[in-house]
Amino acid sequence: MFLYLLFMLPPLALMLYAQWRVSSSFKKYSKVGNLAGLSGLQAARRLLDEHGLGNVQVELTKGKLSDHYDPRAKVLRLSPEVANTASVASIGIVAHEVGHAVQDREFYAPLKVRNSLFPVASFGSQFGFILVLLGLFLYGFSLSFGLSVAWAGVALFAVAVIFSLITLPVEFNASSRAMAMLSGGSLVSVRESAGVKAVLGAAALTYVAALLQAVGQLLYFVLMLVGFGRRD
Repeated sequence: MFLYLLFMLPPLALMLYAQWRVSSSFKKYSKVGNLAGLSGLQAARRLLDEHGLGNVQVELTKGKLSDHYDPRAKVLRLSPEVANTASVASIGIVAHEVGHAVQDREFYAPLKVRNSLFPVASFGSQFGFILVLLGLFLYGFSLSFGLSVAWAGVALFAVAVIFSLITLPVEFNASSRAMAMLSGGSLVSVRESAGVKAVLGAAALTYVAALLQAVGQLLYFVLMLVGFGRRD
């Protein structure tokens, strides 16, 4: 238990801090109007058109800060609080998602790799842990193949970790593109761009925390199974 807490508590603390940063930054800058006076929905359409992405549709989606770009459907989906608010926070989030759309059009390699890994990573994050527990359960009944089952779960979970790792450059690059889009000064002022940077920086921290959580979990699994193997 001590080893598990050693690996998991620091990333968990960072994740809680990152989520607080996202919430507080968005709340603060959602009250600050952007220079152009455009709602998130209007800004999305304008930025997409300016970057030759007229084929990408903009839709509303449910949930709080559930904004995302869907590369398969070529749709940028915005949460109501972002789509309907003419704020610095909204335009920053929109520009970030448009950055993903530009990555998709330019065949940005890390994005393509992440998209290809998504099905396996999604399966691994959901069922890898279950396989580890199942394997240890079988091993507890003196079934030696239980360790093999557990290691298979670790392998699946490792794909999810790789997915989280590749997510970092994808997200950082999208934020960099967002800042470049807004640096001209027609949508946000120089002063407002600091607010955009604060919102995007807080969001980026959540991806770092997620990666550290995944790595900590993976290391714990590996050390635990190595320990069981040595006992044999």
